[in-house]
Amino acid sequence: MIVLGIDPGLARCGWAVIEQNARKDNKIIDFGCIETKATTELPQRLTALYSTLEEIINKYKPHVVSLEKQYLFMNNKSVLATSQARGVIVLVAARNNLPIREYNPKLVKMSVTGYGAADKQQIQRMVKILLKLKEIPTPDDIADAMAVGLCHLNSASLNLKL
Repeated sequence: MIVLGIDPGLARCGWAVIEQNARKDNKIIDFGCIETKATTELPQRLTALYSTLEEIINKYKPHVVSLEKQYLFMNNKSVLATSQARGVIVLVAARNNLPIREYNPKLVKMSVTGYGAADKQQIQRMVKILLKLKEIPTPDDIADAMAVGLCHLNSASLNLKL
């Protein structure tokens, strides 16, 4: 199974493509961070996000898109920007006939670190270990995308065993 994990954001949208083989071993295929500037007009920012995600989907052919559910206690400006980015992510997934799986932030943290209130550094360190990376993934948006991808793969593995 190949999952495209995404940490939604308009200024920075982290993404990670992770493959899980039949033995349930996880391997990072590629990752990155889509950045758009606040000085760029909103339609162009959303178009850049859409185009880049579509290129990633066409290149790696994931079976599912996994993303973190949105925090409702963020400030209004952050909620709006993240909601707009999420809309683009859902659209590009739907246009490519990909299922979308969303996970609560606490579940993502628990899945990767074993602690639902883990901080960014703990997530980065555990993702590095779990995916056998040479370095801690930065910015943290990438580590979060890796974590949500791993969360889906862990959840999918559990569902298959039931």
